[in-house]
Amino acid sequence: MSKFFLNCSLAVPNMIEINQQLRVADLVPRLSEFWAASARSIESIAASCPPGSGSPVFTIEGRYTAKGWTEWTQGFQYGSAILQFDATGDEKFLTLGRERTLEAMAPHLTHIGVHDHGFNNVSTYGNLWRLMNEGRIAEDPWQRNCYELALKVTGAVQAARWSPTRDGGGYIYSFNGPQSLFVDTIRSCRALAVSHQLGHALMGERDEKFSLLDRLVKHANSTARYNLWYGEGRDAYDLRGRTAHESLFNTNNGDYRCPSSQQGYSALSTWTRGLAWAMLGFAEQLEWLATRGDDELETVGGRAEIESLFLRAAEATCDFYLDQTPTCGVPYWDTGAPGLAHLDGYLERPANPFNAFEPVDSSAAAIAAQGLLRLGNYLALRDRPTSQEYRQAAWTIAQTLLSDLYLSLDPKHQGLLLHSVYHRPNGWDYIPPGRKVPCGEACMWGDYHFRELALMIEREATGKPYYTFFGPVS
Repeated sequence: MSKFFLNCSLAVPNMIEINQQLRVADLVPRLSEFWAASARSIESIAASCPPGSGSPVFTIEGRYTAKGWTEWTQGFQYGSAILQFDATGDEKFLTLGRERTLEAMAPHLTHIGVHDHGFNNVSTYGNLWRLMNEGRIAEDPWQRNCYELALKVTGAVQAARWSPTRDGGGYIYSFNGPQSLFVDTIRSCRALAVSHQLGHALMGERDEKFSLLDRLVKHANSTARYNLWYGEGRDAYDLRGRTAHESLFNTNNGDYRCPSSQQGYSALSTWTRGLAWAMLGFAEQLEWLATRGDDELETVGGRAEIESLFLRAAEATCDFYLDQTPTCGVPYWDTGAPGLAHLDGYLERPANPFNAFEPVDSSAAAIAAQGLLRLGNYLALRDRPTSQEYRQAAWTIAQTLLSDLYLSLDPKHQGLLLHSVYHRPNGWDYIPPGRKVPCGEACMWGDYHFRELALMIEREATGKPYYTFFGPVS
């Protein structure tokens, strides 16, 4: 075991203990239990949460329940069935995922009130389209047309939620309103990416055409500039890789005003799931940019400038995660959570989901692990010396999540990944009797991203095509 010391301005000795001996093949034996547990979970949720009921969000005493806010998790529910088919070849999950997508997901395509199009629609229509492109499901012109039309629509509708900034850029605003830029949205921007990839654009007044690539790059630029820090003295709390959940702007003139947070502890601490969204979002978009032509990227600033910005953001956030997470790779829900003061040396030992002061968030770990793996793979193709360290870190986190502490093997529990939290400030998460903080429960995005991580690992270990939202790629 070793520590991962990074090229930061100030080295922090409390870091994830990366298992340098771990290989991707070492994780495969546990995946058979994982996919069996996943199958039970998907079938149980399908029976208890049929179309027309509220979308399942998180578990209470092991049973999935809805939480009226926005229906941002329904795509993860049906997308999970499609991933199950992808991993196992079991046709009943393809049938379930496809039928429920066609039955229930259409309203999400034209939903003008949310920024979550990449979560809902790329996880469903996008996965079906990808599997057809990979030859995993039979080619059918009408099905392909359906999936591609859906993906074109969702990217354009997402792009229409646009707020310009004074510096000439802009961002896709959150459901809080035009003043609000969420860090989460960078991962949801894959809706813009795949819609652009299919040759689509957003049309405006007098047939003005708005490039989805242009809006994606500008949104990423705004996220990297305003929601991330780089240790360059931006303010008194500037740590390289720190993120804010939200940035607020004056919509009268596009001026940036201040950081904020909806689901984190404060604007000046780091909500770790938001950090994880940035890690994965920027790394995944780097992979997609590598498939675009130089002439295409020249229209939005050029490959060198764009990839440099995305890579800077990805490396900074991934390094911060490794510096600020307990040795096992699972973070507490916020780096500034006040109860951490009672957990002396909490970064120097594995996270404790059953402590009495602050909850961990395993869903952040599942998202972050995929971000680390994708960044490592991207850098490996460019012969960067840090590439394998990121990959080893991802496998180390995956090994933790696949352990009995986090992988739910109880057939009575509908969740797959235990010890996640949704909205700690609002007190929405279930606290079991005798406990003081939420623990032992699962969430729909945590389970879905755990499946994505497992699929990536299994595909690499068995020599199958690399999994991307825009695939296939070699």
